[in-house]
Amino acid sequence: MTHDHDLVLRPTPAQITAALNPPSGRNGGDLVVETLAGLGATTVFGLPGQHALGMFDALRRSSLRYVGLRVENNAGFAADAYGRVTGEAAPLLLSTGPGALTSLAALQEAAAASAPVLAISSQIPTPGLGGGRHGYLHELPDQAASFRGVVKSVHTVRTQSQIPSAIAAAWKSALTAPHGPVWVEIPQDVLLAPTALPVVTAPDATPEDLVPRPELTAVAADLLSRAERPAIIAGGGVVRSDASGKLRALAERLDAPVVTTFGGKGAFPWEHPLSMQSWLEDRFTTDFLEDADVLLVVGSGLGELSSNYHTFKPRGRVIQVEADLGKLESNHAALGIHADARLALQALLETVEERTDESAPGRVRELLSRVGERIASQELTLEQEALGAVRRALPVGSPSFWDMTILAYWAWSAFDPRGANTMHSAQGAGGLGYGFPAALGAAAADPTRPVLAVSGDGGALYSIAELATARQYDLPVTWLIVDDGGYGILREYMTDAFGQPTATELTRPDYVALAESFGVPGVRTTPQTLEEDLAKALAAPGPSVVVLPAVLRMFAPTHLG
Repeated sequence: MTHDHDLVLRPTPAQITAALNPPSGRNGGDLVVETLAGLGATTVFGLPGQHALGMFDALRRSSLRYVGLRVENNAGFAADAYGRVTGEAAPLLLSTGPGALTSLAALQEAAAASAPVLAISSQIPTPGLGGGRHGYLHELPDQAASFRGVVKSVHTVRTQSQIPSAIAAAWKSALTAPHGPVWVEIPQDVLLAPTALPVVTAPDATPEDLVPRPELTAVAADLLSRAERPAIIAGGGVVRSDASGKLRALAERLDAPVVTTFGGKGAFPWEHPLSMQSWLEDRFTTDFLEDADVLLVVGSGLGELSSNYHTFKPRGRVIQVEADLGKLESNHAALGIHADARLALQALLETVEERTDESAPGRVRELLSRVGERIASQELTLEQEALGAVRRALPVGSPSFWDMTILAYWAWSAFDPRGANTMHSAQGAGGLGYGFPAALGAAAADPTRPVLAVSGDGGALYSIAELATARQYDLPVTWLIVDDGGYGILREYMTDAFGQPTATELTRPDYVALAESFGVPGVRTTPQTLEEDLAKALAAPGPSVVVLPAVLRMFAPTHLG
């Protein structure tokens, strides 16, 4: 009897000849880039460093395209965005110690957003591994320990023969639901040493499917079929698993209203009769969801933002589909289904009974009307007009990347992304500096369409050096900087809490002149000319900067009752 796992692929005569006669002049770094190419990678991001030079030298002999950024954290944000928009694991090549540690905030965002990033760093030479203090440059007693609490998996290589398998295992981990960042570290001497190992050709790293248990989807389907007021919360897991079409089919079969989380923007059509859009920081929406007798939560952990700051108290039965086991029922008791969103939605589509609720679209319209009236009563015309101008200027299908800034907070609730996987922000981990370098990563993935980045003046200073990257690679990114003189959202928070702000006011450069010093066209706009100036910048080839001096305000919170 022959078992599948007994089958071994026999090399062809040509493969045997190639394996026995590897090209000369290769080192451990070549094994890294050969493995990446064999796995299907085409583009890598990163920043060189002394211990990693063997890996970067090998890029010269490979077909991989290298996009180098000026700060490791920004390189991590670029890889994050590349992973989000392509669904592929984005390689991020880094050096040891300070270079590696500088990427941590970006990897935290990738973990929070389930973005597949394959970080590969160098390490001090092999004799220095295992603790102690050997006096090597960049040395950490345990470099991997700094990453274990952030990434999905950590892989330490000690010999050249381990390189292909370690990278393949990390690749598989990054792309198995839930997607996320992974970490591989390779000592300097292993990367630099000549190698006589054969060229790496076909590493196997097929991600595992996270299939729902059929008895659980059977119960979920029965609950949804018999519900009187079902509703759906669609999170980032729907976007990551490319399941927006299945979500729409299920919602229409059940006549179930859908709200998308801020991480799930675009998972459901904005103008659909069943779309509650994304107004999660709104008591009317929270009340609507609490009133559902069966609530299906797909691809969301119902964290702080998705639960209206943990004020959401569902009264009905909750069904939660979540690929991240740590998030399953972590905030609310539910029928927990540990599964990839796409596979779970497919199982539900195959088993639910169609139900008709002619009142559902009317209830959705009433909800959105009440939300609209609440916002209209707060005299926030400037903010709404600015967001509308951005939407009109941005071509349909062009992705946008938003930093942690007031206009982005508006966009979470009020921006129509016009498609799945087109609007991205740093709301997962909430670090500053995401928007522009992430947009560069997306532009590297697809330079045929313009990409928009949105930052405040405070966040812009985190990534201003990447104007050089945008110019060097001629990436079609338009960067909108809303200049309000400081950390605007923190100014609001502190004023509300303490009566006055502290440490929020900033001395800023002339962003237009600064952009032009990098060879990047810049323009200072006004709320009245924003749409025209943005559209013109987006239509022009290469990078550009648009600066909007404006003090924007947030809409009043309604999570307090």
